[in-house]
Amino acid sequence: MELARYGAELLFQVLTEREEKNSVAIASNESFGGWTKTFTDPRLGAAIAGRLTFNGTIIETGTDSYRLASARARAQEPARAG
Repeated sequence: MELARYGAELLFQVLTEREEKNSVAIASNESFGGWTKTFTDPRLGAAIAGRLTFNGTIIETGTDSYRLASARARAQEPARAG
C-alpha cells in the first residue's frame, strides 16, 4: 500500500513532534528495505526510518503474519460441499 507524499510528510511531522517526548510503537511486516513500496520518496522514507530508529528499540519477531498464514491455509483447503 502506498502512502501519498502528503501522508508521509504528516507521519514525519508527528514523529518529529513526539521525538524524545513520548513513545511510538510501529508494527510492520516489511523490512526497512521494503518500505520503498509504501514511502515512494526514498529520502522521506529514509528520514522516517531514521526518526523511528534513533534511540529506539527494534524488536524482530522473525515470524510470519498470522493473518497471512491463515488466509493462505484457507485458500488451499478444498472447497466444502454445502
